[in-house]
Amino acid sequence: MATLLDYCSLVRSKNAGPFTLTFDFMCHDEHTYRSLVALDVLSTALFADLFDTDVSEVRVIAHPLALAVKVSLPRPTVQGSTRDSDCYAGQQYAPLMAMKLPDPGRPV
Repeated sequence: MATLLDYCSLVRSKNAGPFTLTFDFMCHDEHTYRSLVALDVLSTALFADLFDTDVSEVRVIAHPLALAVKVSLPRPTVQGSTRDSDCYAGQQYAPLMAMKLPDPGRPV
């Protein structure tokens, strides 16, 4: 089995303003990008479930020229509020790192 780091050279989360959380998944190469997109593991349903939001609020955007996938959704709490435990949203990607994925294999 593999993890996101077998597909991506960079996985990060961050704020996209005080009300939006965004994730970037930047793949090693075209093969791993195509494999990750084909798996459809970075789905709206996954993020809606993880962050307790409606599927319609989650946007998953594949960027083939950048070999990257971006995911954006409403922040669970407004940035800087008393209930905000991660002001810069830099730790929100952590639960995704334990996901088990098929081995990306070698380019054909």
